[in-house]
Amino acid sequence: MKLNINFKEEGKRFLVICAASVLIALNIKTFVRTGGLYPSGLTGISILLQTVADQYFNLSIPYSFINLILNSVPVYVGFRYIGKKFTLYSCLTIVLTSILTDLIPGFQITYDPLLISIFGGMINGLAVSWCLRVDATSGGMDFVAIYFSEKKGVDSWNMILGLNAVILLIAGYLFGWDKALYSIIFQYLSTQVLNMLHRKYQKKTLFIVTNKPNEVCKAIDEVSKHGATIIKGEGSYEHRERSIVYSVVSSAESDRVVRAVKLADENSFVNALRTDQLSGRFYQRPTR
Repeated sequence: MKLNINFKEEGKRFLVICAASVLIALNIKTFVRTGGLYPSGLTGISILLQTVADQYFNLSIPYSFINLILNSVPVYVGFRYIGKKFTLYSCLTIVLTSILTDLIPGFQITYDPLLISIFGGMINGLAVSWCLRVDATSGGMDFVAIYFSEKKGVDSWNMILGLNAVILLIAGYLFGWDKALYSIIFQYLSTQVLNMLHRKYQKKTLFIVTNKPNEVCKAIDEVSKHGATIIKGEGSYEHRERSIVYSVVSSAESDRVVRAVKLADENSFVNALRTDQLSGRFYQRPTR
């Protein structure tokens, strides 16, 4: 059996994951630890359990030990429902991040809690978006978000933000509400940066006025594998018949689709609208 492996692509994927893991670990040991913050998902739970064990039971538990155990169930979800290669690369991110967080010495860049919350959240969102861009994840709740996005068609990143309220309530009660409030800023900015940089699960509706509807539909299919609907209309100025091609594509593909449409018909008029909710069959490129 012949294996079809693109070594250049897989090598790039590996390097991006390693860089993202280093950035996440550095962010934890600088901004997160310095500010006493609690990030979202299993990272926040791991840090919370570490802090509780240290302050209440005088136990020093490695971050890697807690984080790897907590990620065992989401990893199973990844193998079972998302994709084996995707989950293997995600496991690499989880293991590297966990080990590096224990190995990298902690240091302080600033003691200002607001600056820590802002830049820490932005860096975290950037690192996670790197992982997602090469079909991997930083682990934990990301598996859950991707599962709902692919299987249910739900843009769930903001929903995950709401689920982190339990972590913040516990952290605020045990260690001070100021830490919990700054953690909200951290989590919010991380989520917004992620939504801005990673657009695979966001969608756009295209309305294309054209005299070459068949060529435009073919261009959309070649770029995105999405279908289209041809609607007959009439131009109000010249009262000539026009075709309107209606299609929904992912936001990540929309720019390439528009360029392909312009190549198919340079005189076409394209209106791209953000789509917040979609019901029905929608082709989702499989996670590798």
